[in-house]
Amino acid sequence: MDKPNLNLRSKKLLVIIPDGVGIRNFVHTKFPEEAKKAGWQLMFLNMTPFDLKGIGHSEIKLVPKPSACTDLLKRAKILIELDLFKSKFNDPVYEKYKFPVSSKGFKNKVKNFILSILIRRYNSETGLVKLRRKMNDSERKTGYYKSCMEILKQEKPDVVFCTNQRPVHAISPVTAAQDLGISTSCFIFSWDNLPKATKVLDTDYYFVWSEYMKKELLQYYPDIKSDQIKITGSPQFEIHKDRSVILEKDEFFDMYGLDKEKQYLCFSGDDITTSPHDEYFLKDIAEEVKKLNQKGYNLGIIFRRCPVDFSDRYNKILQKYTDLIVSINPVWTNGGGSWNHAIPTIDDLNLQTNIIEYSFMVINVGSSMVFDYVAKGKPCAYLNYLPSLTELKKDIREVYLYTHFKSMPDRNSVYWINDKSDIPLIIKNALENPEVVVSNAQDWFYRINNMHAEKNASKQIVDQLDSLL
Repeated sequence: MDKPNLNLRSKKLLVIIPDGVGIRNFVHTKFPEEAKKAGWQLMFLNMTPFDLKGIGHSEIKLVPKPSACTDLLKRAKILIELDLFKSKFNDPVYEKYKFPVSSKGFKNKVKNFILSILIRRYNSETGLVKLRRKMNDSERKTGYYKSCMEILKQEKPDVVFCTNQRPVHAISPVTAAQDLGISTSCFIFSWDNLPKATKVLDTDYYFVWSEYMKKELLQYYPDIKSDQIKITGSPQFEIHKDRSVILEKDEFFDMYGLDKEKQYLCFSGDDITTSPHDEYFLKDIAEEVKKLNQKGYNLGIIFRRCPVDFSDRYNKILQKYTDLIVSINPVWTNGGGSWNHAIPTIDDLNLQTNIIEYSFMVINVGSSMVFDYVAKGKPCAYLNYLPSLTELKKDIREVYLYTHFKSMPDRNSVYWINDKSDIPLIIKNALENPEVVVSNAQDWFYRINNMHAEKNASKQIVDQLDSLL
């Protein structure tokens, strides 16, 4: 009979789930298991429509109602930070992170006028400090903050952990926790977030993927101290090392109507904002794959659309190339075209890793799927040309100017498709000689994601939460 671990004291962790990203990283991974194994009593503060009780977790449902004033202050904060980053690092790329705002209607015009006043008034480092305080003070006046305060008084957690650093509706529970003297922390959930000024929450501690991200956080927010930052890796890649979820090839191919004799590449779609002409890239790839097959290859294409793209823009291409392209849709809840409202399911995580298992490469526009593929030792090709159109909505080559691509230690960490005519040669290289690109991509992956956490980021996060007590 196992002896109880007498070193484990009763301890309670309140995990804030503001959106689907939090569910993907901290519900559908080993995190709940590791937390309970370490002696944590786990309670999820669930702000999504997803039913956590139904899958065996303790949850408190909360409908977030942040102040409209707080949201305006947040928007001002982000724009001021981007202006300061642009000046501090002498780099115009930060302008590209600013999203255009609507000026239609009286309400939007009033909001934009107030926003312009806030930016003028607080456009400095000291102004930002005041603006952050105003955001917290704005939330303290709301009934939503009072509800969060009551929940915290009732639950009495030792630590409050937010799974995402950017949602404005997480400010109230975090501020309430700090007002009660409870330790707070948050997870920087993506490799591209910090340059975009998306850090809305001010917590006592920050959990990041790697030493590289820690340096970024200190660079962008010098008021944060080094010992407030914990390096843990990201749980989202753990599944790629879990062989128990991999289906037998025959089962997977039969399930999705794939041809067992073909070798498949994956075309991973982007959202319509990032890549508005994605369907034309899919068409180009299909045309070149068809030519390769006429020369003796036996290739197919698995098309995985972006989880929040419910448009019909790919339909004509999919209908024309039914002999080449098999569309396997993500298993997410409908988010109405918004990442904030779409919810990934555990079935989708399993599906994604099986697609990677049974395809030899992925092609896309600047996606982090490069890391999912290299986690299984497979290469990625980035599209880097303009499709043949008379009216272009966007030059997608601008994507690669974004700051997070500077983390790439070697440009040959991916194949670069600089012209449609490059496609066949790159596909052949990925099939026959991918070793150099995969090796470089592995170096890149371990630069932005702690290599020791590739299999057990959940445990590293739990260990760091323990250290906060």
